[in-house]
Amino acid sequence: MPETVLIVDDSQFMRTLLKNILLPHGYVVVAEAADGIEAINMCRKHKPDVILLDIVMPNLNGIEALKVIKGEFPEVKIIMCTALEQEAMVKEAIKYGADGYVVKPFKAKRVLEELERVLHYPI
Repeated sequence: MPETVLIVDDSQFMRTLLKNILLPHGYVVVAEAADGIEAINMCRKHKPDVILLDIVMPNLNGIEALKVIKGEFPEVKIIMCTALEQEAMVKEAIKYGADGYVVKPFKAKRVLEELERVLHYPI
């Protein structure tokens, strides 16, 4: 059964970019969200296997959304999506249960490798 993914980023362009990386490789994008509040609601509705979660977003940032989602769904794998200069936020996210991270601008190979690692070879 293909793995299901929730893509969360306030940029439609970034969500589309990630979708274009995932779909040809058999992942099923069950939903998209533009902020942390939508992410929590979409997670509750779709219960994805993995979430690609942006850190910096309006309304509720990725770190706060991560805390809520991991509290309710500890089995959901979460990969943080971050800009290079947000290293401190990545460390904080991992402290709160993030399973991995990818850096923007996205490189397809790196995104796919991190998904594979998180889903099939967790640390």
